[in-house]
Amino acid sequence: MEQKWIKEFKQYLAIERRYSEDTVKAYTDDLRLFSDFLFENGGSSSFTQVNRFDVHVFMSFLYDKHYQSSSIARIISSLRSFYRFMEKNTYIESNPFAYVQLKRHPRSLPRFFYEKEMTALFEATDGDEPILIRDKALLETLYATGMRVSECTGLTLQAIDMEMRAMLLHGKGNKDRYVPFGRYCQKALENYYVKVRTPLMTKYKKEHNFVFVNHYGDPVTAAGITYILKKIVSRSSLTTQIHPHELRHTFATHMMNNGADLRAVQELLGHSSLSTTQIYTHVTKEHLQRDYRKFFPRA
Repeated sequence: MEQKWIKEFKQYLAIERRYSEDTVKAYTDDLRLFSDFLFENGGSSSFTQVNRFDVHVFMSFLYDKHYQSSSIARIISSLRSFYRFMEKNTYIESNPFAYVQLKRHPRSLPRFFYEKEMTALFEATDGDEPILIRDKALLETLYATGMRVSECTGLTLQAIDMEMRAMLLHGKGNKDRYVPFGRYCQKALENYYVKVRTPLMTKYKKEHNFVFVNHYGDPVTAAGITYILKKIVSRSSLTTQIHPHELRHTFATHMMNNGADLRAVQELLGHSSLSTTQIYTHVTKEHLQRDYRKFFPRA
């Protein structure tokens, strides 16, 4: 029965909640972790027999395994949703995860790049070599739109309107949104199309509409984008690490620091809740110092 319930829950997430394939997989992985824990630790043999004691023991197990607080919160949220689904379908009478309380930890500020650091990254993509042209187009696109890496790998030629300078992005929960981009990004993409993408597609006889490709003309993967960005950093004057999501944080931070409205940033990022966007209301040290010198009489 366990497998039947998990299958029904996956269908519910994908069809009714319209969650992405990656999100559904994350929920399923959390369920399997809990199921394996019950089996290996002599707990309840069925999801329907789980009680609050089993839940508390499971949480102790997660802490003992040194799971991060954010990971524990996600796992508990997945299981709470699963049991809410079970309760709704009358498979169980009550949700054992309904009253689980987690310690609230202060949310860390998102890591981002300062404008001088972004300049160093862009300088590392200057040149006429095909790989540099591709890298500049990718970097410009990620920074100009604040898109998620999954939105970047799924970006198609038809989704980009060069005349209007706007992209149609397919985000979480199958939600679409239009995001504008500037002339730097436009120029980089047009150069990439002519000098890199078209020759590669012709050379390897590839036929698909994905914008960014690897050196064989195949669609670039999320891991491929991370690899490309690490190579850009290695060619630059920076000594930092990089993850594609940090460019999304950078886009939002720079928008906010230059006076953008919070709700406009929310729409551009594709956040369903304004509270998610509010993490970007912090300002950079440079901005704080500028305001301090400007407004404090003895600065």
